[in-house]
Amino acid sequence: MPSRQASTTSLALVRQLRFCAGHRLYRHESKCAYLHGHNYRVDVEVVAAGGAAAVDDVGRIVDFSLIKKRLLGWLDTNWDHAFILFVEDSGAIAAVQQSTPSKLFLLPWNPTAENMARYLLEVVCPGVLADLGVVARQVSVWETDEACAIASLTGPPAPPPVPLGSVIVVDDR
Repeated sequence: MPSRQASTTSLALVRQLRFCAGHRLYRHESKCAYLHGHNYRVDVEVVAAGGAAAVDDVGRIVDFSLIKKRLLGWLDTNWDHAFILFVEDSGAIAAVQQSTPSKLFLLPWNPTAENMARYLLEVVCPGVLADLGVVARQVSVWETDEACAIASLTGPPAPPPVPLGSVIVVDDR
C-alpha cells in the first residue's frame, strides 16, 4: 500500500463587506484631488492562526457572521458615510467641517485604496479579530467594480504601525 504524503492544503475564507464614504487624494495630480465618494467593497481573507488547515469542531476556520459583526461593525462606526481624509490635509478637513453634521476619519496616510487596504490589514483586523483565532492574510479595497488595491501579509503578523485608537473620528451629530 503506497504511503500518503502530508497534505499541502491551506484553508482560507473571504468575507465581502460594503460601505459608502468620501475622500480625496491629497496632492493628486488629477481629478482625485477633489472631494468625492465611492461605494466601497472590502474583501477580507482570513486564515486560522493555528495553521494551514486548522478548523473548529464544525469544520470552519471561523463563522462568517463573526467576521461580518466585528469588521462591518468597525466600518459602520468609523468609515461608513464619513469623509476619510489624510491627517495632514488641513484644507479638506476644514472644508468638511464647515458642514454640520459631519463625520471625519483622519487616516495617518493619504486615503488611497492601497493605504486603506493597508490600514485595515495592519491596524483594524488585528484589533477587531484578535480573539477569534484567525489572522487576516489579505484585504482588497474596491473603489469601483473594475479597480481595487490589495494589501497582503508576507510573513507573520507584526505589531500595528499605529494603534487602533490613534486616529481621530469626528461625528458631530
